[in-house]
Amino acid sequence: MQDLEQLLAKRKQSNATLTLVTGVFDVLHIEHERFLRKAKELGDLLIIGLESDKRVRQMKGEGRPVNTALVRQANLEKWQLADCIFILPEQFSSPDDHRQLIDHIRPTCMAVSTHTSFLEAKEQILAQFGAKLVVAHDYNPLFSSTQMISGNKSNKK
Repeated sequence: MQDLEQLLAKRKQSNATLTLVTGVFDVLHIEHERFLRKAKELGDLLIIGLESDKRVRQMKGEGRPVNTALVRQANLEKWQLADCIFILPEQFSSPDDHRQLIDHIRPTCMAVSTHTSFLEAKEQILAQFGAKLVVAHDYNPLFSSTQMISGNKSNKK
């Protein structure tokens, strides 16, 4: 697995298309895999930005994440779908934070699911850098890490 800066330098030389995905990916399930496979098909390279443990606690509350960022990263690496997986900064909640990331990475597109928050705002930021937002996957409410953690039986299918 390449580190982010190495991958970005290599990409400049090859002119490869790059798909960016961001998320928590705490307790992995089949819908995560389906989403990432679809995202991988959108470009030559796929990179995943994982929310930091601090941000996950802010977004999802105490007791989350179940797995630390390093464990989540290692679990995703086992699927061998991404060319690079990195942990997002702890301070990553403002539009300026998002702009800085997009400016640095310069993705061709960002893959999201229909369940992703702030789609319009993300689309506007990406457009500022010539990138597009692609809804790559329809959210399946039967599979949710939060529900799995809380023991919801609908996730046992």
